[in-house]
Amino acid sequence: METAMETDTYTDDDLVHLVSDGVVCDTEDRGHATPGGRSPLTLVVDATEGFVPLWHPGSILRWRLQERSFARASGAEEARAPVVEIMSQALLRWGPAAPVKFAHRTDLWDFEIVLRNAPDCSAAGCVLASAFFPDAGRHQLTIYPTMFQQSRDEQIETMIHEFGHVFGLRHFFANISETAWPAQIFGTHSPFSIMNYGAKSVLTDADLTDLTELYRSAWSGELTQINGTPIRLVRPFSAAAVPTIVPVAAAVR
Repeated sequence: METAMETDTYTDDDLVHLVSDGVVCDTEDRGHATPGGRSPLTLVVDATEGFVPLWHPGSILRWRLQERSFARASGAEEARAPVVEIMSQALLRWGPAAPVKFAHRTDLWDFEIVLRNAPDCSAAGCVLASAFFPDAGRHQLTIYPTMFQQSRDEQIETMIHEFGHVFGLRHFFANISETAWPAQIFGTHSPFSIMNYGAKSVLTDADLTDLTELYRSAWSGELTQINGTPIRLVRPFSAAAVPTIVPVAAAVR
């Protein structure tokens, strides 16, 4: 459901993965040239494996803190509570639009929160965090120490952005500046988007309604492909794990 929109003029600087001055998002460096000359002013979803992966209805992502990474990091003891609080605030901002639920588990987990003990910086800027896209594997949501040098609002907005990737969203300009893997476009909104960069990287009502409609129509079967790319509903790793059940008779000695 794509509609024509008035386009803006973009410079090379607009297409760098800048969340704010000197800060970059490292979840992806992949994309594809804009297919058919479509406007980039729309929600972009991952299609890097030849299909669009979205979470299956009722999915729960189980997460835990990677204790060894927190143990190595400077000030790690004090970081645990703030990290969980930032995650909580970010998910509250996504609200009902979030297509999955989250549960803290220390054994059967789908992703770990990893705290790096050193910055990751380049000429473009420093990475604050990186995440993953929907699939049945085990993953990491990585936070770098530079994150804690940002304002509270910037920390929360960065985590909102990373959860956008977890929900299956690519960068706003994936079809322009990330040319190694394909993406597909769904919905329409202004250049202001949490999946954009710089001053335009803000969570909007359009972000929420586009994501809600994407999953609603995919889950109902109304939407089976986006611009010719099929949608595949995936379950998290924990959903496929079968718990070991000891028969009662065998347990009694």
